[in-house]
Amino acid sequence: MPQLIECDDRRQCGLEECVEAMVDTPFDPANPDNLDASARWLRKLTNNRDFLGDLLLDQLKDQYRNPVLDSGYGPQAITLSRKVGGTFLRANIWPSENDHCFQSSGAKTFVYGVPHDHNFSFLTSGYLGPGYRSDYYEYDYEAVAGYAGEQVPLQFVERSALAEGKMMLYRAHRDIHSQIPPERLSVSLNIMHIGPAQGWHDQYGFDLGEGHLGKGTITRVLSPNSTEVFLRTAIATGQAEALDLAEQFGKTHPSDRLRLASYEARALLLYDPVERDALWREAEQSGCLMLQGVARQRRSAISQALTPA
Repeated sequence: MPQLIECDDRRQCGLEECVEAMVDTPFDPANPDNLDASARWLRKLTNNRDFLGDLLLDQLKDQYRNPVLDSGYGPQAITLSRKVGGTFLRANIWPSENDHCFQSSGAKTFVYGVPHDHNFSFLTSGYLGPGYRSDYYEYDYEAVAGYAGEQVPLQFVERSALAEGKMMLYRAHRDIHSQIPPERLSVSLNIMHIGPAQGWHDQYGFDLGEGHLGKGTITRVLSPNSTEVFLRTAIATGQAEALDLAEQFGKTHPSDRLRLASYEARALLLYDPVERDALWREAEQSGCLMLQGVARQRRSAISQALTPA
């Protein structure tokens, strides 16, 4: 489960003071001294019981949105600072099942009941309310190929809530959690660590299946990648240059996910199942575990479709 961070500092700080500290020393979860310093600043901001309410009231009174507060994560995330050195602050609002936004938008809008890991590390603390609950698991990212349907050994750790004042470090590519709505509306504060290579490291969704018995399954890759979208769109045009580039990417690109996107997009242009099978046979023989896993699934589906009933 995420690493529990003990910090009994009772001092307070304002948002600007905390942001300045993050600018001077960006959060680095791999550095123990830096982690301790960042945790102390998050503790001091968490101890300030007025700053977030004052900030939201100012926005409501002025009838505008400060661009710093724009969110790229979803309807409940509030970005509290610009990204500097891969670090920024945010607040997350976690509605209960009794709140109107939950009832009108549904659980998945707030990522409840969607087991997932993260492709970045972050510090989090409970700021308001009893906190969302989570079933926590751990897994070995390096042992995973990363294709949908792949079985993954899981280690169940516990179910617990992010109560007020509780602070944890979510570790990239290690901690999985399935979130459960809090008993009443809650808020958490986060210090985020975003590295330049993050977009090339996959974040997964999971089907926990028999997770309590150590068995789970990857459902899909959750992390977006604009290069993948551009590649798929270029291939869809059918232009010779795009197809040549796609073939090159499929064979040699260092990102397994981009190699897979190349094959998937090219397969959509093939209406002859024999030609599609030949393309996926090439992927299966590529030496890439992700491609092998997906290719076997696709070739099996083609074979079943061609088999007379």
